[in-house]
Amino acid sequence: METRDIVLDRDQQIAADRLTAIAARVGKRWRRPRGLYLHGGPGRGKTMLMNRFFAAVPSDRKRRYHFHAFFAQLNAGIHEYGNIDASVDALLGNVDLLCFDEFHAHDSGDARLVARLLDTLFARHITLVVTSNYAPQDLMPNPLWHAMFVPTIDRILEHLDVLSVNGPQDYRRLSGRDTGFAAGHYLVGPCEVTGSAEVPIAHRRMHARAAENATLVVDFAEICGIPVSAADFLELAERYRHWTICAVPAMGTVEADWVMRFVNLIDVLYDADLDVTIHADIPLAELGAEVKRVPDLYRTVSRLSELQVPEPATSR
Repeated sequence: METRDIVLDRDQQIAADRLTAIAARVGKRWRRPRGLYLHGGPGRGKTMLMNRFFAAVPSDRKRRYHFHAFFAQLNAGIHEYGNIDASVDALLGNVDLLCFDEFHAHDSGDARLVARLLDTLFARHITLVVTSNYAPQDLMPNPLWHAMFVPTIDRILEHLDVLSVNGPQDYRRLSGRDTGFAAGHYLVGPCEVTGSAEVPIAHRRMHARAAENATLVVDFAEICGIPVSAADFLELAERYRHWTICAVPAMGTVEADWVMRFVNLIDVLYDADLDVTIHADIPLAELGAEVKRVPDLYRTVSRLSELQVPEPATSR
């Protein structure tokens, strides 16, 4: 494992020490280690800490997933095998350690499946380590559905230790990284690519500007304005490795579900470490103006900050 000359802040050091203790006991027959729930704002080092921990565990009975990807595969397995236990068997086998990055629960239907999944994992005594932008009590933030998720929150607190990783250091601004965008730019202005191509997605056809040679050029309204899921974005990310998203508007001008799809899309592209260029109507600093309406947009703005942003032209 690569060693970086990084000075951890207090929150990160506490989490790192706790993860080291877990790593030493993963796979032990007796006194299996309790799992750990790391939460904090975007860019605070949660994913870096978890990935370093995962690499340090000397076992092949371990798995690490972005939660979007795991959830998509879990759903596919349930459709194929008929129940959640068989789907978990196919995905995990006899693992001792399972790591989830970006754990969340927003949709009421997904929340029911999350509850069943966690019950299954806890019953199998799998050590679970997760990162999240949400403290457990803040999961399922929609007040219409939060009460139904409280028993699941109680189960999380019963089985996992909870630590806040929310210190001042933003690891995305340090040299080296554990994930991110392979390359790309955030540009204010129109996209010069013109053309027309049809791309199959979620049993429908999406209209793109270009879709060939592993490159996709598509307007925000075309990919985020239709009812598609993170699983559909994962499938597209397998087919297209170079992305250009055009005409990204101010988030306050579109419906909240469009914004949430954009959040999910950026999560998928970021975790896959793809080449992404954004052509937007407004500067990145203004894109997050509607974060109160869609709190996860904080994470999206943080991730897009890793793209190259040209310096504004100066007049002489």
